[in-house]
Amino acid sequence: MKKIFAAVLAAAVAVSAAGCSPASPAASSAAPSKAETGSAAQSSPAEKETVNFVLDWTPNTNHTGIYVAQDQGYFADEGLTVNIVQPPEDGATALVGSGKADFGIDFQDSLAPAFNTATAVPVTAVAALIQHNTSGIITLKSKGVTSPKKLEGKTYATWDLPVEKAIMKHVMEADGGDFSKLKMVPSSVEDVVAALKTNIDAVWIFYAQEGIAAKVKGLETNYFEFKDIDPVFDYYTPVLIANNDFLKNKPETAKKFLSAVKKGYEYAIAHPEDAAKILCKADPAMDKDIALQGQLWLADKYKAEVSRWGYIDQKRWDAFYQWLYDQKLIDEKIPAGAGFSDDYLPQ
Repeated sequence: MKKIFAAVLAAAVAVSAAGCSPASPAASSAAPSKAETGSAAQSSPAEKETVNFVLDWTPNTNHTGIYVAQDQGYFADEGLTVNIVQPPEDGATALVGSGKADFGIDFQDSLAPAFNTATAVPVTAVAALIQHNTSGIITLKSKGVTSPKKLEGKTYATWDLPVEKAIMKHVMEADGGDFSKLKMVPSSVEDVVAALKTNIDAVWIFYAQEGIAAKVKGLETNYFEFKDIDPVFDYYTPVLIANNDFLKNKPETAKKFLSAVKKGYEYAIAHPEDAAKILCKADPAMDKDIALQGQLWLADKYKAEVSRWGYIDQKRWDAFYQWLYDQKLIDEKIPAGAGFSDDYLPQ
């Protein structure tokens, strides 16, 4: 997951920063399955509308609701045939912006250039797959990194990106640390468990996948999330994006798609064990223990405290883009409320 995130973010920073440098409210009940409704059998494939959807990375627990919606017939119930595809090298946003995909997954931070006048990409974030930022820094417990300050003198696997470095600097200094004492080693970590057994002390991860993998593999670790250091880093990652022309021309189709996805995530919230099995069926190469434990960990985080799956809070959305602008990480201020819409979400 980290590799594609770094690639997309690198492209984003390179484009956007020309003047700078360079992804417990238990659901009330799961939505009925196709076996319970029978509606999937009532419409023939010829009557269904095709929707193309591109992931941000290989299948993982962030995507569970999508695969549940496919498996349980929620897309079919809405009269849709959904093609789920892997992302190109330049990420999902490029494909969605070109109109070659209708929906995709990206991250709020790497979407910033899409909302810059000079580098605009016609996409809109239409749903938060997870309500809060679950990324942070993981280290082996033996390293004693119990807070960001204690990263001083440690080796960190960096993507060598301005946004990443600015966040790391901010969280260390907020804890009274000296960022200049963090040893930055450029590295694209694909296996966090293996990396932590080398000279790498600290890695930026998404806990539901890589943190859970470390736990399942028996590593004793310390972990802190960026949002717990400063609320400005509680940005939306990952988000579901849509092509703007698609939203304009087919708003009802967009609403049907999101209605099915909502049911998929609410099923995953209510039935995490079954949802993990569905995810593993979609990707047989997936480690079943990691999928199950990751799903159990995320079950109460997809919606968290909100009652409406997918909801994006403008205050949090705007706060992060204001921070990027204040740090001169983007060269144009993104207007309040730009780049996202809750209008297509089911009530």
